[in-house]
Amino acid sequence: MKELLKELCLLCGVSGNENAVREYIIDKIKDICEYSVDPLGSIICLKKGKRTPDKKLMICAHMDEVGFIVTSVSEDGTLSFGTVGGVDASVAIGRQVLVGERRLPGVVGSAAVHNLPTEERDKAPKIKDMYIDIGADSRDEALRLVSPGDCVYFVPDFEEMGESRVKCKAIDDRAGCAVMLRLMQEEHEYDTWYVFNVQEEIGLRGSGASAFSVAPDLAVVLEATTAADIDGVSGEKRVCALGSGPVVSFMDRSTVYDRELFRLAFDIAGKEGLPCQTKSLIAGGNDAGAIHISRKGVRTIAVSVPCRYLHSASCLADMNDIENTYRLVRSLTGGIYRL
Repeated sequence: MKELLKELCLLCGVSGNENAVREYIIDKIKDICEYSVDPLGSIICLKKGKRTPDKKLMICAHMDEVGFIVTSVSEDGTLSFGTVGGVDASVAIGRQVLVGERRLPGVVGSAAVHNLPTEERDKAPKIKDMYIDIGADSRDEALRLVSPGDCVYFVPDFEEMGESRVKCKAIDDRAGCAVMLRLMQEEHEYDTWYVFNVQEEIGLRGSGASAFSVAPDLAVVLEATTAADIDGVSGEKRVCALGSGPVVSFMDRSTVYDRELFRLAFDIAGKEGLPCQTKSLIAGGNDAGAIHISRKGVRTIAVSVPCRYLHSASCLADMNDIENTYRLVRSLTGGIYRL
């Protein structure tokens, strides 16, 4: 699973430009399932099982990652940019990035602190005050290399840390994609739909379209979710913790999850001796927000990998949590079909 996650995280695919991730996944699944690519770019897969169930189950994860997009080029050759998805300015400044299809190296810069007025020095940085430096000396030189609308990615840097933890950009949600690919390699008792969605980070757009196409009765959303289990954070604000297993949410900002599925997940985790936790704070959201209200309504559950420093160049996750997420979802699908 670790090597699979690494390969996925090293790919660049901000929302709306998931091509490299999609090509990689298709290469992995082309011989094990039926699949199609919808007009937005999501991969819709049918993994045939021994039986066709009465209820249609869809398991999904999103391929896209947060990043940036070039908006204009200045006379000095630096690039103005906007965010693609929820990227806080504090995690952007000073970061190495890759720009456009050529993957040109760049760095996110801003005015030197010693040039700022005293009253500005203690204020949080803003994206509008930053630029990307690609080493060009003029606007003309920069425009020979990049164009407005080019995507910008955090530099991928996959590292193993401690006994079981890994760090890279895009663990949200390449962890979910990795779990799905692992599940799809196995024989299935029942026909199961798998969807690799696009454009989750900019408004759950891919999942709204794909859920309408698949028309599932039940859905399992595989995600990564914020863990704030660090020194100085206490109580419910810790949200969830690395090493404590997959996170099964009862509610977030876009979804109130199916109560029976929520209880089923914890029952299965208890019977199989798997660590499992819930979010202690109603926060965030994911593709479930679009899926559960698609067509006539879809009974939905989200199972997430806890992840520190989400939406940054250095997401941190525990491989034990990812493995246990896979084990829980594998058993959960069987339980869902028996509902």
